[in-house]
Amino acid sequence: MNEKTKFHPKELIINNAIYFILLALIIIIGVISPNFFSLDVFRDIFMQSSVRIVMALGCMFIIISGSADLSGGRMLGLAALVAGSLAQQASYTAKFWPQLPEMPVVVPVLASMLVGVAFGAFNGWAVSKLRVPAFLATLGSQMILFGVSSLYFNKAPNNSQPLGSFTEGFSSFGSGSVLEVPYLIIVAAVCLVAVWLLLTKTCMGKDIFAVGGNPEAARVSGISLFKMQMITFTLAGLLYGLSGSMEAARTGSATSAYGNAYELDAIASCIVGGCSITGGVGTVGGVFAGVIIFNVISYGLTFIGISPYWQNVVKGLIIIGAVALDVRKYARKD
Repeated sequence: MNEKTKFHPKELIINNAIYFILLALIIIIGVISPNFFSLDVFRDIFMQSSVRIVMALGCMFIIISGSADLSGGRMLGLAALVAGSLAQQASYTAKFWPQLPEMPVVVPVLASMLVGVAFGAFNGWAVSKLRVPAFLATLGSQMILFGVSSLYFNKAPNNSQPLGSFTEGFSSFGSGSVLEVPYLIIVAAVCLVAVWLLLTKTCMGKDIFAVGGNPEAARVSGISLFKMQMITFTLAGLLYGLSGSMEAARTGSATSAYGNAYELDAIASCIVGGCSITGGVGTVGGVFAGVIIFNVISYGLTFIGISPYWQNVVKGLIIIGAVALDVRKYARKD
């Protein structure tokens, strides 16, 4: 057996560490509290994870392309406000838009996605055309988004009151199910499949990986860096916007505080899920596992009665370990 075909257990563990960690967490929590192993618990975890999955998939486009985005959380927040303001019942006395009739669920969802597309395209333009470093461009965009959200939320007659009293259709979108499977989980699953197909089965997906892996080589081979940056940021915005309407529907409310620090969880899920911090590497399955890991930590530690303050300690250790593995993995390949 030559070196190329020789089985290396250590390499197997390093390359699939994310899945071993997830399995270990589930087993440990389940041993401490056997009630953790129930369909209702796992359904709740996936339900809570649905918004984070869609958010992380948007972030994945940015990281794979070798860029960064700090505005995703606030984009989700503004999208949630817009969706919530268009999803209120006509009989509600404090209706955000009193002159509008009740809207079918597709209207607020599409409106939230359009908000994400607009600001995602703005981020792409600032990074690719104005040549502002992505970290700074999206930090500025984050501040703009929070300002716009606050102004929108404070508009009369709402005057910064939490949005609520949603239509039956929009509320059902957040809490309803078909064949015992919640709609939000179905939406997240569709997004997972769609992003996987785009990244692995299309020329656009290959170009995104190429730009993230080696921008100069991609440019020389004829790939437009401007076009790819515009595409990745716009796609990310689309998914951030969708996750905003999902969050509003799931919680039955919306405020200008929605989405705060969500982008950090999304980035952490992507990095823990195997997306390289240098770009050009990442899998949809890994990002999915990364999101589930953090939700298992949050739900599981609470489930077994451990102080929620330990959640951040455990999350931080996992992030540091994931980055260390990432650096080691690719340093060995060089």
